[in-house]
Amino acid sequence: MASMRIHNNPGQHSNRRVVIAGIILAVCLVLVVRLFMLQIMDHSYRISAMSNVFRHLTDYPPRGLIYDRHGELLVYNEAHYDLMVIPGQVKEFDTTEFCRLLGIDAKQFESRLLQASQHSRFRASVFERQISKTTFAAFQEKMFRFPGFFVQPRTLRKYAFPMAAHTFGYVGEAGPSVIQNDPYYRPGDYIGISGIERAYEEELRGQKGVRIRMVDVLNRDAGPYQEGRFDTLAIPGQDLYTTIDARLQLYGEKLMRNKRGSIVAIEPSTGEILSLVTSPAYDPGLLVGRQRTRNYRMLQNDSQKPLFNRALMAQYPPGSVFKVISTLIALQEGVVEPHTAYSCPGIYHAGGISIRCRSHPGPVNAYTSIQYSCNTYSSIVFQNTINRPQFENIQASYGQWRDYVSSFGLGKVFGSDLSHELSGLVATPAYYDGLYGPRGWRSQTILSLGIGQGELGVTPVQLANVTAAIANRGYYHTPHLVKAIGNPGSPNSQHARANDIPIDARHFETMAGAMELVVTEGTAGFSAIPGIDMAGKTGTVQNPHGENHSVFIAFAPADNPRIAISVVIENAGYGSVWAAPIASLMIEKYLKGEVNRQWFEQRILDANFLSPGQ
Repeated sequence: MASMRIHNNPGQHSNRRVVIAGIILAVCLVLVVRLFMLQIMDHSYRISAMSNVFRHLTDYPPRGLIYDRHGELLVYNEAHYDLMVIPGQVKEFDTTEFCRLLGIDAKQFESRLLQASQHSRFRASVFERQISKTTFAAFQEKMFRFPGFFVQPRTLRKYAFPMAAHTFGYVGEAGPSVIQNDPYYRPGDYIGISGIERAYEEELRGQKGVRIRMVDVLNRDAGPYQEGRFDTLAIPGQDLYTTIDARLQLYGEKLMRNKRGSIVAIEPSTGEILSLVTSPAYDPGLLVGRQRTRNYRMLQNDSQKPLFNRALMAQYPPGSVFKVISTLIALQEGVVEPHTAYSCPGIYHAGGISIRCRSHPGPVNAYTSIQYSCNTYSSIVFQNTINRPQFENIQASYGQWRDYVSSFGLGKVFGSDLSHELSGLVATPAYYDGLYGPRGWRSQTILSLGIGQGELGVTPVQLANVTAAIANRGYYHTPHLVKAIGNPGSPNSQHARANDIPIDARHFETMAGAMELVVTEGTAGFSAIPGIDMAGKTGTVQNPHGENHSVFIAFAPADNPRIAISVVIENAGYGSVWAAPIASLMIEKYLKGEVNRQWFEQRILDANFLSPGQ
């Protein structure tokens, strides 16, 4: 039998090796691609793995403190706690005990956990906000039973006095639009919503820090990762030193109880607001903590509208207090001299328009017209100002008159740190052209402007600023609320520049003298302050919807003014009867430190201009 030999084909072995190597290479390539996808492209697994070991805690900095002008603490912080959840770490546990500790039911638990999961399974989100210290203590003891949950320290605002709610403003959760437009904010972060808190948010908020903590299998904190090498420190917010005088603010709010209106007091030499009172008001503590939303709705639905900041947002015709501006313009333009006199028969007729005037001695000039608040004088002077022959039409003459009015800060916002201020109204020539046609109006048509009625709207802070400009004899510093940032020695210098009014100082001297007569021998004689020379002007603002508004502006001392003030009391009648006494008490309190006219004060405290149900 012949033997048979099998010869191996070298080519076959070579092909086999190539195939096997190719398979191994393909498997390796698949594994590499998969690892790349998992570790580089798909962060969720990496985050999940990291989250099982580490917990990234945000350190929220305390907001800056807020002081009054004398260094008295007004707004500070108090610790509270948010219960946080990382849904991807939540494992089965006794939800009954969990819900009992938190005071919620099983349905609320499931709903909140689902909402957190939809936000992110691997990032922490707030499960329950602002839990009490008692609840915090209970959770701390039993936290290991609730995997995926931990407590995040935060701070809430506290107030030394239940005052100045509109001035301070409030802090709330940052909304979706804020988070979208500002990378600093994340869901659950707080931000200033109104007032000083809003105007100085960047200074007050500070800078967040991050701590990386290791967590064991029982959800217990096992200490910092690598001894805190990768932690970042939170930087506290800067303190604010406001212009507010806390004692004067408290006193103003006391005087304004049961009244609707405002008080604004300014230091003329700086524009610093000493007091910003709006009434009805509310306790700022109502808009802090877990009840903030409920309390906000309650305040929003209150018929007295306590959320409305009348000092910055209410717009009234200025009434007779506007005569000081109209007379100053006429003096500057040479329409009258200080002692140019007109008789007052008690009524002024002009082209079918009739304006009545109260009985007073006559004839009247620039001094006595202000002293007795003469409508006839103001109407004649206004009409003569508008009808000057050097102007080709009324649009030009009225336009110049309007420019003067605007130079006092009327018809525009100050643009300082006054949150939500409104501009008021000084009608333009185009407005009247649209209303009557370019040839359809004349001085008689707008005659009511001369006595502060018609198409004029001013806010109380604008009235106080006009008063400060007269006190300064022709200029004002922009009204503002913050005196220094960081420390008392760091002045807020952005409002140091004076705003000049294009009227000669000598005319302001005339007006200051006339306003002194108002208090010594005129319409505000009842409110004169023993030992203090006060200059002022009364106003009674027509109100088509009810009783007229009581208005008064003043500054004191007359020769070296330290305070300028406006008071508006809605539906209270004559300015001399209610607004002037309140301004008088405020000035006495500020300059003397106490009020000695107890009977005078008690009369104001007992007054109530809020009708039941209003």
